[in-house]
Amino acid sequence: MTNGNNKEQTSPYAGRWVALVRGRVVAQGGTPEQALRASQFSRNKEKPEIKFMPVSFALPPLLDRIKDILPPEQEIYLVGGAVRDILTSRFPPDLDFALPSNGISLARKIARALNADFVALDDERDTGRVVVANEDGSRTFLDLAAYRGATLEEDLRARDFTINAIAYNLHDGTLIDPTDGAKDIRAKIIRACSPTSFTDDPVRILRAVRQAAAFEFSIDRETREWMKQAASGVGSVSVERLRDEIFKILNGRKSSASIRALEMLGVFPHLMPELLRMKGVEQSAPHVYDVWMHTLAALDALDQIISGLRVGYDAEKTNDMFTGLLGLRLGRFREQIAKHFAEPLNVDRPHRALLFFAALYHDVCKPDTKTVDDAGRIRFFDHDIKGAEAAAARARSFNLSNDEVERLHTIIRHHMRIHNFTSRVEAEGQTPSRKAIYRFFRDSGAAGIDLVLLALADIRGTRANELTIETWTVYLDVARILLENYWERPEEVVSPPRLLDGRELMRELDLQPGRLVGQLLEAIRENQAAGKIETREQALAFAREEVAKVAGE
Repeated sequence: MTNGNNKEQTSPYAGRWVALVRGRVVAQGGTPEQALRASQFSRNKEKPEIKFMPVSFALPPLLDRIKDILPPEQEIYLVGGAVRDILTSRFPPDLDFALPSNGISLARKIARALNADFVALDDERDTGRVVVANEDGSRTFLDLAAYRGATLEEDLRARDFTINAIAYNLHDGTLIDPTDGAKDIRAKIIRACSPTSFTDDPVRILRAVRQAAAFEFSIDRETREWMKQAASGVGSVSVERLRDEIFKILNGRKSSASIRALEMLGVFPHLMPELLRMKGVEQSAPHVYDVWMHTLAALDALDQIISGLRVGYDAEKTNDMFTGLLGLRLGRFREQIAKHFAEPLNVDRPHRALLFFAALYHDVCKPDTKTVDDAGRIRFFDHDIKGAEAAAARARSFNLSNDEVERLHTIIRHHMRIHNFTSRVEAEGQTPSRKAIYRFFRDSGAAGIDLVLLALADIRGTRANELTIETWTVYLDVARILLENYWERPEEVVSPPRLLDGRELMRELDLQPGRLVGQLLEAIRENQAAGKIETREQALAFAREEVAKVAGE
């Protein structure tokens, strides 16, 4: 959508309200009232014309449909992140609207007109939601809320950051920007709307960090001080809101920098205190960092690895030899990896973010398991087992689903197994056997894909610049072997077809129900995976031999 003529578009006042006296601009502001007050300060004896200087931007097509539904006299504004996204040439995923009153009733009316779902979100705040189903299967949420305050300007000033405190008038295309948010957007600065922004709602501390990373903005120095001062209030926020922000951070850009920022702001003692215990915990070679810095490095590496394996990534254009080799060795699995991440364990949280959560917690119990042997070597026995329990406990406290908790536990519990595979390759030249591959995926299932990606990130975060091409190639070869067996040879190795069930086995061998039956069935499948059993007759013969061994004991 384009508002105004080309001359107005190139005006330095585009998107601002101006006061005109005899056709000349004498003052400006983010609202008509600001422009008028500014003009009265310099031209108090003259009556100016207050005018909005148009600005050009593309609007979501759905807005036109909403405009057609609205009564002509309805005062309503698009607000918040949607306006910010539009002004930064992004497509807003959802749309928030502010109006004087009747948010729920208007939302219900719009839902009926669009043949969409309606939810009364908050009776006290008069907020209703319209859920629009899109053709691609995604959903767009339209939230309509009554002003938080007596006027629109009060509503905007009570918001979190100036970049989110801009309103777009659906009827005349003007902007209301009382806190100069558009100016901060151009300057790429995140600035709180008021000194009490973070004490009013401490979750905004996490949101500021997330949005700074997402938009590549910097946080205003005074705003950072207010964030530090309000950090202790994070503990008073509902765990669901905190969890959602953490997962958005982990799913977004520069998650390691965002996690580091939260630590420096003093948030973790009130959110995930167990993470802080990793700081300063030394590790022996080949580790080049302490446990905490290694964790951050692993997050960085995981981001690079997933980006390097995304569909459409051109490995030949990278200047990083490790990423180039990654694409050459594993590039053929790009579509399968994309599909893996496109299948979330919970519709409200992306699968990718859960893997980053696992990376954040994969060494969380190293401080608890640290030992030093006679040679001075530092070891962390069972840190994977205890870490899985600690991560699962935090996940449950965040009210993650059972499937998410189980996946997280599996990833951390087994995150050392691929390192064990690669150690054997380097020491003995022995790649994982078919039986070892079967056992790996038997224990991990679909989490095995996550384990492959985490192991690659883990070794890069372990050795950093000291990682050799030779070791990296070993890791990539092991990763390739696991992935090609999972996706290209599943019935041969990963999940052989069952040749016998328990009833058949008990009938043929005259066995009673018990543990032995399960053990025999699993041994048969392992030998199928190893290529040693191919038929039902071979399976029965193997089982008879095993039963005879047990009887002989």
